Formats: sequence, structure tokens, C-alpha cells
Amino acid sequence: MEMNVSTQEEQVVAKKAGGLNPAIVLPILFVIGICIYLFVLGNPGNFKEDPRLTGASVAMSDIPLKEVHPESFMGIIYMGGPIVPILITFMITVIVFSFERFFVLRRAAGKGNLDNYVVKVRGLLNKNKIDEAIEECDAQQGSVGNVVKEGLTTYKALTNDNTLNKEQKLVALTKSIEEATTLEMPMLEKNMMILSTLGTVATLVALLGTVIGMIKAFFALGSGGGTPDAAALSIGISEALINTALGIGTSAIAIILYNFFTSKIDGLTYKIDEIGMSIQQSFAEFN
Repeated sequence: MEMNVSTQEEQVVAKKAGGLNPAIVLPILFVIGICIYLFVLGNPGNFKEDPRLTGASVAMSDIPLKEVHPESFMGIIYMGGPIVPILITFMITVIVFSFERFFVLRRAAGKGNLDNYVVKVRGLLNKNKIDEAIEECDAQQGSVGNVVKEGLTTYKALTNDNTLNKEQKLVALTKSIEEATTLEMPMLEKNMMILSTLGTVATLVALLGTVIGMIKAFFALGSGGGTPDAAALSIGISEALINTALGIGTSAIAIILYNFFTSKIDGLTYKIDEIGMSIQQSFAEFN
């Protein structure tokens, strides 16, 4: 019996640990970011015609940037330099993990309307219809349904337990709901730290690219024996501004999505607490 319980607990933990693994996904996204930079943004079609670009063996990196003239917006982004693929990786990461959080949280809310589910369960608890409430949990599923079902199952078990007094039963019921909530929360909050981190790091990396671009611009301004290299100067300034724009855009999107998903998680947690309180009140009233 103990082995079965242990196996079930391991299965629950394994289930809660599901989702995208950042250690595997992030390197893949970095490779994708580099490929987008080299083969999409760096496609010769994004630049003005140059006899050197028609050769299959010639890469964009083989031509000095000051001799490259972008003809499209993607070509302009390519001129941002080596920091651009990192910022592209950040943007792709935000998009990928945002989709993952969206589907995870939608699944956690359950199959039916969550507000209607809460109203139904609270109504059944007020009538002490525990079995019907458990059936609603089976139909709803999701994280909220799982926590509530665990609380209701403990409710039934404690009702028939004659070894504990009422205070002890209420403590055991509260502990059961808290433990069930603790098991569900890691799944809801997993990978949220990535969005939070990128909201800050993207700006700092963009600032690094901006500084590098300005260093190049001032170097071009001071070189050439008193005659500034206008092409190199413009490349340095454009590199600085492109990195700034990409970093600010990525950071803004990451922060907005992080706050959005945080509010969704808070909403689910509130629903769990609301029904948990109803379970405790119902138990205190009818037992």
C-alpha cells in the first residue's frame, strides 16, 4: 500500500513538472535566432544590388558593412550588428513561452466556465451535497478542480472519522487544501521567471549594443586624419539605434505578458481560496 501511494505521489510530481524545459528550448531558440539573422535578415535580396552578392560563396559578413546598403526594413535590422541575433532570440523566447503559459493556464482553469463552476460548487456546499460537488470537479478538471476535489475528498473522509475532534478535523482539512494548492502552483508559475528576466535583460543587452554602436561612431568620427568616415559614422549610429529599438520592444512585450499571466495566476489562486474557504465553512456548519 505504501509503495502504491509513493508511486502515485511520484506520478503527480512528474505531471506537475511538465511543460517546456528551458535548458533544452533556449539553445534551440538561440540557433533559430542566429539563422534568422544570417539567412532572413541577411538575405542579399534585402540590400541594393551588388555584383558581390550574386556569388553563392559570398556571405554578407564577407562584405564591409559600410559598403552594404539595405533596401528593406529587414536589411536595416541586419545592420544592427552581432547583438541583433541575441535580441531576436529574446523576442522568440518571449513569444514561445508566452504561448506555453497561455495554454497551460487555460488548461489549469478547466473545461467549463470557471466562474459558473465556483458558483455551482459553493451552492452544493451550502446544501452539504459533497458527492455532487465532487462530480462537478470531475467535469471541470484543471488545477482548480483538482484542488477542490482533494479538499472535498478529505471532507468526506473526515466526516466519517471518529478519532478526531472538530478542531483537529478543521486543521486536517485546511492542511489538505493547502498541500493540494502547493502541488498545483509550480505548474502555474513555471517559466514565468523567464518572462520576468527578459523584461529587464533585453533592455540591458540593447544598451550594450547601443554603446558598441556609439563607440564605432565616435571612432569613425575621430579617424581619417580629420576627415570623418561618413559611411562608418552612419553605420555606428544606426547600429546603436537599431539595438535600442529591438531591446525596448522586446522588454515592453515581455513585461506586458508577464503582468498579464501573473494576473491570470492570481485569479486562479483567488478562486481556489474562495472555494477552500467555502469548504471549511460548510464542514464547520454541518459537522
